Amino acid sequence: MPQYKRIFPAQKPLWIAGLIIVLLGSCRDADFPMDAEVGEELSGGQVTVFDAGPNAFGQQAPGLEGLQELEFFVGNSFFNQNWVVAPASAAARDGLGPLFNARSCSGCHFKDGRGRAPQFDGELSTGFLVRLATQNGRSPDPVYGGQLQDQAIPGVAVEGSVSISYGELTGRFPDGQAYSLRTPQYAIHATGYGNLASDLTFSPRVANQMPGLGLLEAIDAHDILARADAGDMDGDGVSGRPNYVWNVVSQSMTLGRFGWKANQPTLRQQTAGAFLGDMGITTSLFPNENCSASQQDCAAAPVGGSPEISDDDLRKVVLYVKTLAVPARRDWETQEVLLGKFKFAQIGCTACHTPSFVTGIDPEIPALSAQHIRPYTDLLLHDMGEGLGDGRPDFEATGNEWRTPPLWGIGLFGQVNSHTYYLHDGRARNLEEAILWHAGEGQRANDRYQALSKGDRQAILTFLKSL
Repeated sequence: MPQYKRIFPAQKPLWIAGLIIVLLGSCRDADFPMDAEVGEELSGGQVTVFDAGPNAFGQQAPGLEGLQELEFFVGNSFFNQNWVVAPASAAARDGLGPLFNARSCSGCHFKDGRGRAPQFDGELSTGFLVRLATQNGRSPDPVYGGQLQDQAIPGVAVEGSVSISYGELTGRFPDGQAYSLRTPQYAIHATGYGNLASDLTFSPRVANQMPGLGLLEAIDAHDILARADAGDMDGDGVSGRPNYVWNVVSQSMTLGRFGWKANQPTLRQQTAGAFLGDMGITTSLFPNENCSASQQDCAAAPVGGSPEISDDDLRKVVLYVKTLAVPARRDWETQEVLLGKFKFAQIGCTACHTPSFVTGIDPEIPALSAQHIRPYTDLLLHDMGEGLGDGRPDFEATGNEWRTPPLWGIGLFGQVNSHTYYLHDGRARNLEEAILWHAGEGQRANDRYQALSKGDRQAILTFLKSL
């Protein structure tokens, strides 16, 4: 039987929003006109490039040393070129699958940007996948594993496909302006290996933008943990806590930073995991093909070596991922953007979207060290409420918890990827819808946003588009 999940946001009574209007209304012009901070346009510090065009996310970080510049382009080649079925004359790039979601890294991260959900039934992965789990989210499906693959090499059955339909949930701001939110409903069908588990839960995910990942990895763990407030001791309604995840290299539990639930500790492990889970390419970190015991055709398929990408080539891909520069801010000095920045902080958004950090020391890439960056994330987990919950725990993350995503680059999705779909599954069609989906720890900021005047709401959106 198809598996369904319908998701709705939590709503607050309008009288609460009306009260907040009174509390916030007198503060609008307290500090205006304002000046931008010195260097505010340099979101990635010195690892910033001034490019607001279609290739804004694919630029090399300034300041690479020695062979790093050359290896960046070698990593770029492995990131963008398709893998092929083994055996092949291109021995360094064979071993695709047997089960997979994409033929290349750029198949999910087109132009190093953001994926999107399929727009029609039968459309193959465009940076979208579905995680699977059973036993209250703690175990993979015994047949289909932890991720549904919608493509396969010849002679191997595809695991299945996903269809999405959307309802509309309508509402109004206290000032009378109407809004509508898409409520997604998912179905898995055409399964190739029998029935899915009866207690299956699944979590749709879109691929995130790539710039600045090396800078996030260079943030000292102590600076991340200093933002945690698991018991909400300061009473602001926001807790935030770290995810501790399995590090396959150190064979220990370490701080998670990457992925929608901060379930990966390093860019090397994140990249190796994507090679296996998304393309079926084995590495020394994950040497076994992603075939379950029930998938005999998958297990019998030819492989492209052991592992299918060498440690040296994997290192170059990681270097490429690690040294993608952050695009600079646009219009950061305008009063509209500065008002939006002020209101963004005033209503409490910066409780999770921490504006800035100074990176620590990166022993391999000095250009990433001691940089004043403005990613607007704390890299911590936050309960975002039932509406956005997927019911799938991930290490210490609960089914309602998500890592605060970095906001740098979000104003360029339309330029780079020709869409403006936000949140972990792309349900939000624009930035305002993404805000309105915030519940749980984000509900207070959501309420305050709704209580603002239309002009102040627009100023916040203009600020976000400048990032």
